[in-house]
Amino acid sequence: MMTPHDIETVAVLWLEAFNTHNLEQLLALYHEDALHYSPKLKIKHPETGGYIQGKAALREWWAVAFKTLPSLQYTITKFTANRDSVFMEYIRSVDNEPDIKMAEVLEVQNNIIIASRVYH
Repeated sequence: MMTPHDIETVAVLWLEAFNTHNLEQLLALYHEDALHYSPKLKIKHPETGGYIQGKAALREWWAVAFKTLPSLQYTITKFTANRDSVFMEYIRSVDNEPDIKMAEVLEVQNNIIIASRVYH
């Protein structure tokens, strides 16, 4: 069984991969069929209802984000973890845009993210 510390470690690896825009390292943290929800997905691609599933869809979503927002960074403000998930609070920063307070939950099994959900 995973401990809250184990779950938080996955979150730290996630944050490092995201902030370096290392798509392969980021995707390696996800299950092949992981489910992801984002309000931005819902706005940009309303047909998805805000959900995408699987590494191929995650790759496409983040590749576009990293290409169109090269300065995109997340600054963590708080982790709250239990034995199967971590709630991350962070500040989203992009050049020439106001910072946005955000939160995200990563659901983790066996050190692999099976689902994630963004809040802002």
